[in-house]
Amino acid sequence: MSLALALGRRGLGNTWPNPSVGAVIVREEQGTPLVVGRGWTQPGGRPHAEVEALRRAGDAARGATLYVTLEPCSHHGRTPPCADAIIAAGIARVVSALEDPNPEVAGSGHARLRAAGIAVEVGLGAEEARLAHAGHIRRMRDQRPHVTLKLAISADGKAGTAGRRPATITGEAARARVHRMRAMNDAILVGIGTALADDPQLTCRLPGMEKFSPVRVVLDTHLRLPAAGALAVSAQQTPVWVVSGADVSAETVRALRQKGVEVLHAAAQAGRLDLAAVLRLLAERGITRLMIEGGPTVAASFVAADLVDAAVLFRSAKGLGAEGIDALEGLPLEALTGPLKSLGREPVGEDSVEFFARP
Repeated sequence: MSLALALGRRGLGNTWPNPSVGAVIVREEQGTPLVVGRGWTQPGGRPHAEVEALRRAGDAARGATLYVTLEPCSHHGRTPPCADAIIAAGIARVVSALEDPNPEVAGSGHARLRAAGIAVEVGLGAEEARLAHAGHIRRMRDQRPHVTLKLAISADGKAGTAGRRPATITGEAARARVHRMRAMNDAILVGIGTALADDPQLTCRLPGMEKFSPVRVVLDTHLRLPAAGALAVSAQQTPVWVVSGADVSAETVRALRQKGVEVLHAAAQAGRLDLAAVLRLLAERGITRLMIEGGPTVAASFVAADLVDAAVLFRSAKGLGAEGIDALEGLPLEALTGPLKSLGREPVGEDSVEFFARP
């Protein structure tokens, strides 16, 4: 199951709206367990992990055990049910980490396997599988993505310099880690303030990983994103979704759409978008894992709305001074870290990173 979980992580950020599942087929050969098939959900969500593992195993799957990180599907979507493929392949036993919360499955996959005479065990590796499938679970149960907030913080708790000018806080190793995080999320979100101040690319720029860049989402109530900025100019290569209020200029909408930007609308009040409505909108479009990368105003608004499920804090050993901008606009950092549970801290080059999650 550990191998299946590791394989499933290969697809994080690239299989939405489907979960990134891992599967391993094992058979006994002269009393020794032998892996005969490995699979993980392919880009775009199909083929599914089980089908990939069965294809690689071929005839060796007959009489073998399948380890899978999520219940095999039992419904007809764009592909036939994985449960039927497992039965047809002659698998004798299935060890599944979790029941799928998708109401179209929800135990029916396991039931179909048992009805075919296959031994089914559920629960091995469940805790780790819940973390791996947090996006899928959150989207199914709460109709929103799993939200991770990433912050880079100076030693004195600041996220930028006076005047809201961007600052280089962490070193090269931490920045490379952030690019890897981007690749493992379906979408990355910033506010229009960050988009205007930094003119960021928000892509994964590690060697060979540009194709794994997530959808880039900008919260922009009044639709101020410039059509000549880095995000709009690159929208044809890496998707950009701008979420605005309803009362915006049709001419500006047309200019952005001509660049390839998708303009979406969500409810707004007093000049602020309804964040819960924004998350529902993203979930409806298939997003399961969302990373928030800036800035302090947007970060604080998600914290205040209790919509942060996990946090990743990169801490620098260097300070920015008393005039620097706080990491969370108008809130102490404890407003984020207090309700969450620390999962541990580790060095990243000259900096450190600490992980938090809902208890």
